[in-house]
Amino acid sequence: MIELNSRWHRTIALGAIWLLQSACDRLWFALDRSVPDWDRADYLTGALNYANALEHPHWFSGEWWTNLWLLSSKIPPGTYLATAVIHQIFGTGSDRATLVNLLFSAILLASTYGLGRILFNPNIGLWAAALCTLFPAFYRSRLDFLLDYPLTATVTLAFFCLTLWRSRTYSPRLHTRPPSRFKLPPSLEPWLWAAAFGMASGLALMVKQTALLFLSVPLLWAAIASFKGRKWSQCGQLSLGVAIAALVIYPWYRTNWLLILTGSKRATVDAAIAEGDPSLTSLDAWTYYAEQLPNHVSWLLAIVSIVGFLLYYRRRQKDLSPSPVPHPWRWLAIYFLGAYFFASVNINKDFRYVLPYLPVVAIALAYGLSCWRGKWARSVRWGTLGIAVLLVLNHLFPWGFTLPGSALLGDRADRRPYTGPPWPHPEAIAEIIDTSPYLQTTVGVLPSTPEINQHNVNYYGALADFQVYGRQVGTRLSQIDRDVRSLDWFVTKTGDPGSVPEDAYGAISAAIAQNPDLILQREWTLPVREATAKQDPSTLQLYRRQPPTVAVEPIADGSPSLPVRLDRAIVPPASPPGVPVPVTYQWSGPWEPLQRGLAIVTWENDNGDRWLHDRAIAGGRLYSQIDTSVPVRLVDRTAMLPPADLPPGVYRLQVTYLNRETGETYPIAAPEVSLTIDENATPTPAPELDWVTQLRSLSQAMPRGPDALGPVFEEVARINQYDPVQDYLAQAARSLEYRLQTQPDRLDFIYNLTLARVLQRDPQGAIAALKRATVLDAQNPYAHAYLAFVHLYDWQPRSAQKALDRAFALAPDSEVLQLLSAVSYLMQGNLFGVWSQVEGFLPDRLKTMLAIAFAAFVALSISALLSIFVLHRRRFGRKRGSKSM
Repeated sequence: MIELNSRWHRTIALGAIWLLQSACDRLWFALDRSVPDWDRADYLTGALNYANALEHPHWFSGEWWTNLWLLSSKIPPGTYLATAVIHQIFGTGSDRATLVNLLFSAILLASTYGLGRILFNPNIGLWAAALCTLFPAFYRSRLDFLLDYPLTATVTLAFFCLTLWRSRTYSPRLHTRPPSRFKLPPSLEPWLWAAAFGMASGLALMVKQTALLFLSVPLLWAAIASFKGRKWSQCGQLSLGVAIAALVIYPWYRTNWLLILTGSKRATVDAAIAEGDPSLTSLDAWTYYAEQLPNHVSWLLAIVSIVGFLLYYRRRQKDLSPSPVPHPWRWLAIYFLGAYFFASVNINKDFRYVLPYLPVVAIALAYGLSCWRGKWARSVRWGTLGIAVLLVLNHLFPWGFTLPGSALLGDRADRRPYTGPPWPHPEAIAEIIDTSPYLQTTVGVLPSTPEINQHNVNYYGALADFQVYGRQVGTRLSQIDRDVRSLDWFVTKTGDPGSVPEDAYGAISAAIAQNPDLILQREWTLPVREATAKQDPSTLQLYRRQPPTVAVEPIADGSPSLPVRLDRAIVPPASPPGVPVPVTYQWSGPWEPLQRGLAIVTWENDNGDRWLHDRAIAGGRLYSQIDTSVPVRLVDRTAMLPPADLPPGVYRLQVTYLNRETGETYPIAAPEVSLTIDENATPTPAPELDWVTQLRSLSQAMPRGPDALGPVFEEVARINQYDPVQDYLAQAARSLEYRLQTQPDRLDFIYNLTLARVLQRDPQGAIAALKRATVLDAQNPYAHAYLAFVHLYDWQPRSAQKALDRAFALAPDSEVLQLLSAVSYLMQGNLFGVWSQVEGFLPDRLKTMLAIAFAAFVALSISALLSIFVLHRRRFGRKRGSKSM
């Protein structure tokens, strides 16, 4: 072993391990020219979103903080925030983003070293840190931008803090406590490390929710041991740690708790079914990670360490001083077995999901290496290390030959960089921006391969100051026609389309190629990766709509002080009601007012009958980062929808300008244009309805209750693909608030506003709208149910129960109301109330089982309280007796 008795020398050695690992990683990135695949591109985009938000922070604004947490609704933003700081310092790009792994590597190596030092001795800790750099699972993860490596680092840090806390609270006569660097009173140290454990646990949970699977068992074990030993101070220390962890995670989890719960099924059950993972009732589900362990740590390190452990364990025990932690092997086993059990219970299996228990495996293997004795011991250890280093380098770098014994690192060891021709993603994004420099563009991406997919197209668009977004379309046959009509740009690919339905892909590819309004803008020949067994020489094709939905051109001789004008509005002479009507608006004016403006459009006849076409100018597609003092002229081609029950007649245009940021309004002189609504008129072919109009139509289903909302949210999911920033929701909400100032009793406006606010995840705005709805639609139980639901989302169960009481008076037998009431009682801690609401849904056998479990819980709680009371009285009696003596 490395015998370094000086703390300074060990620190230098640990730093050298980190530096060599970092140099190797950065050399690999310098050679690599690949593009990120699905998950990696998605996470890289998330980091860019947070970096963009942190450029102009408003630290004392509650709204800014809420919007910050909403940037990532299902994935905790810890890694994103850390990477955002890296972007602020070093700039953007995938290679720069991976610099954050250097930080997490330092945390992982230091924590692993600390665990080995506390449990055994500093040299074992140092060797364990060295092994972590050589594990195939770790060096592969370090070369990716995924959440599992940061999770491993933060979970290991939390477990280290918990272990150190344990060492500070365990001091029998035969065991010595490790020296502390901090000059603190001994009674204060456990509180400090319990607080550190809470902070580290909170950070781990802010990286990924699965941190709980790794930390829950050792935490529960420590809590039970403290409670069983009647060590109330330790119970208080652990409670402090849990409270600190809760404070760290509270803001994000409270903001996004509902989407976290609803997204869990897709991330586990749906993903497991799609990937063909084994069922929990099969033996494969429980042996999967055991079979993968040699691939995680390599056969070479595992075999040499296990042999040393089996041959020389007894001799090695004599050389070790007593551990400051009780039963160190049991403590490691508690962590490892608990993590293995919960990872196996998770039906979604993946090679990288169990990385956080590998540092414990590294400590065990380091101990096995230290067990070797005799004159060959040093040669065995250093020879194994040297061979492992050579094999790792062979699997990382393209030397042009393969070393003998490469299979000793396992089946998943290879991670060579891609050094072939560059991929055309940046060129495709530049082509779109050069063609439409004034617009924010959404590209419909048809293929889904590791190299060409919606996530990496979206990522390269985000690198271009978020001017281009990539979204996957064409996966459902029923939506293909609307997908083709809703976007101006599409990316297709010849050859293998990847993980998309072949029938849908073929149908939408043909629809785009045969559409006369879509022209081939440019195409690129894609590289062929030598590492792929399936050679796929194909081309990437970029299509655009001609003429575009929105066209912008500068007015060279225009004055920047001109007001916003509607120069023309082109409509057909007549149209039947209830049918989309094509309309082309031609606007002109200064850039900033056009970009911020909402057009409050009313078509009205002489009798006061009307319909609306409120929306942002150009549909909100004007790119906000453009800074030009030259006025522009723009053409906006869209469609509007007169209601089906609209009386026939001649309708004329009225327009009001509304600045969405300042609230400024003024009428715009509309051109002389009219439209005759006639049931016998022939419909004119129209483009797709704008998204605000579609949302207005969808909101008409809200009064009919939850059963009508399924199709609504399915359509909303489709529209959200077309508008990645969901600006249409902000347009709808702002224009409806303006309308309600003059028409406060329009119930359809209120339901429309409610839907917009709910989709924006603005509970306060939704509650304000629903309170008005419950007054105007007081006899509709669903209005009260909606209000209760939003109160529950905002953690206001008492207010929700009041709304539910009013709803029950109108629909006492509604199962939806009973379910919402059960959730309300659960949030209030009223278990009897929960039971009273759900017992009608449960089968008799399940009722009996739950009743028995509840009775057992109550009995155990009462017995625990009585035990605490009796122990307290005994201790109090002893103290009084000792004083009297």
